[in-house]
Amino acid sequence: MTTPQLIVDATLAIPETEIVERFVRASGAGGQNVNKVSSAVELRFDVAGSPSLPDALRARLLARRDRRLTDAGVLVIDAQRFRTQERNRADARERLVAFIRAGLAVPKARVATKPTYGSRLRRLDEKKGRAQIKRGRSQRNWE
Repeated sequence: MTTPQLIVDATLAIPETEIVERFVRASGAGGQNVNKVSSAVELRFDVAGSPSLPDALRARLLARRDRRLTDAGVLVIDAQRFRTQERNRADARERLVAFIRAGLAVPKARVATKPTYGSRLRRLDEKKGRAQIKRGRSQRNWE
């Protein structure tokens, strides 16, 4: 029997064993329910230590400047948008999948280009004009 997995896309799936979920009491409005029921979900996924992520994807995810990533490379997602634990759990998993999918897109390499001859001339003309204006300010005779 295969272990349950979280499907990211056709080529990538995260085993359930790599995802750690903790259920805590939600903050905010909700009356007595919020004080009794642990409906908020804290999902943790070790991006740095996950064997199911390809190395290139892992490097892209760790390079992102995301406040949910700890220094140890663990992604922490807090979900307390909904009143039920099941919906918060599904929401946290959807956000994990969205985070990983964002890293799947390989950024296009920037191709360095040279400024055209015309753009260089325009820039120099603009600089000369600006210098002329400033020179005119200092040469005025204030009486």
